[in-house]
Amino acid sequence: MGARCSKFSFCWWHSHLKPSLLDSSDLENGGKNEKNALPSFTEFSLDELKIATNGFSPENIVSEHGEKAPNVVYKGLLENGRWVAVKRFNRSAWPDSRQFLDEAKAVGNLRSERLANLIGCCCEGEEKLLVAEFMPNETLAKHLFHWENQPMKWAMRLRVAFYLSQALEYCSSKGRALYHDLNAYRILFDLDGNPRLSCFGLMKNSRDGKSYSTNLAFTPPEYLKTGRVTPESVVYSFGTMLLDLLSGKHIPPSHALDLIRGKNFLMLMDSCLEGHFSNDDGTELVRLATRCLQYEARERPNAKSLVTSLMSLQKETEVPSHVLLGIPHGTATPPQPLLLTPMGEACLRKDLTALHEILEKTGYKDDEGIANELSFQMWTNQMQETLNSKKHGDAAFRAKDFITAIDCYTQFIDGGTMVSPTVFARRCLCYLMSDMPQEALGDAMQAQVVFAEWPTAFYLQAAGLFILGIENDAQEALKEATKLEAKRSKN
Repeated sequence: MGARCSKFSFCWWHSHLKPSLLDSSDLENGGKNEKNALPSFTEFSLDELKIATNGFSPENIVSEHGEKAPNVVYKGLLENGRWVAVKRFNRSAWPDSRQFLDEAKAVGNLRSERLANLIGCCCEGEEKLLVAEFMPNETLAKHLFHWENQPMKWAMRLRVAFYLSQALEYCSSKGRALYHDLNAYRILFDLDGNPRLSCFGLMKNSRDGKSYSTNLAFTPPEYLKTGRVTPESVVYSFGTMLLDLLSGKHIPPSHALDLIRGKNFLMLMDSCLEGHFSNDDGTELVRLATRCLQYEARERPNAKSLVTSLMSLQKETEVPSHVLLGIPHGTATPPQPLLLTPMGEACLRKDLTALHEILEKTGYKDDEGIANELSFQMWTNQMQETLNSKKHGDAAFRAKDFITAIDCYTQFIDGGTMVSPTVFARRCLCYLMSDMPQEALGDAMQAQVVFAEWPTAFYLQAAGLFILGIENDAQEALKEATKLEAKRSKN
């Protein structure tokens, strides 16, 4: 295939290998077959995204650096069964909510099968979140730098470079030529093993960080002077990505350029590729990287010319990406999240009114066999008083007079003649309603002491912990409650 090939020379690609469509217009809408598959941009509620991510569970984190990162990405499952990636910004980011929404909507209008497309956002109070397509097959960094079974094949490296150039050309054609911090963690692999560019880097940068998180050795020279990203800066970063693909390592451009100037470009090449590429192809890619890394921004190629240069280098175009990447096809579905009950969802949302309704509706049926077993005593005046205090507590609980209910339930508990996990659960909720989460947590734990495998006790612990901001422990309690509830419904 020569450099002058028209796209019709690639007729096999057009008919068989959908992800290799060459014309940026063909790549729009997520591909012709997917035109109706991607929803239009949606504004989600915070509750929807909490439920989708199991309350932003640490187990759902898919971004680099885990919880320590200023902005964390979670995998989530929407109600309609669609897997998504949810980026949660730290609270100081995007002080201007209108700017955040405008940016998100603009990026959300893009639709290409070269992008992990943005399908929605959420802007509630201090919370700012983005929702994108979920890519289940890891990042370029993982496949290139931290591979386990096989190093990335030469043909796949060329395909990554080509698809990335197409993504940048598509974005440029839509007026979104700026991309913040283009690096190997921003390239994600979809279910078919095709590389896609994360849409998150297309958002104009907010107050919370710099446009380049990588160290200064990889930063475009003009950015160091002006602090501004330009289309030419993005091409410079593309050049550093080409070095990554050539070397299988994250080499500072200055070191790589020294090797290239000294005609030692073979020393730059990944030793795993030995014998698997032609010197002509290697030289061509090195030449392209050198042009992208020119000190003077105006001397770098534009995205369109990158596509043209890389098109003629493509190899094994008939082989699907998942085969080149060495991954099973169509089996990279993430593990199922917790299937939460209404009580679990209410805990996640910290919806105390819903919890009140559930406890009121359930009544005392979970006490059967427990209260009687533990309270076989002579009927005395004290017993009658204890039962009366419970009765008054229930009436106050029903009427949502939570302070009175706390007093009455406390008399019942202090009476010591009967033990009821439900009374502890009800007083726990009254404490939560009265803004006393620490006391509520104590009661939820007491309910567990009385009835060790009672899901409600764990649900209420989760609610208290969520309100106290102790997210990890809250998740554990919620998981335990869900497990016990599932076990109970089997029996």
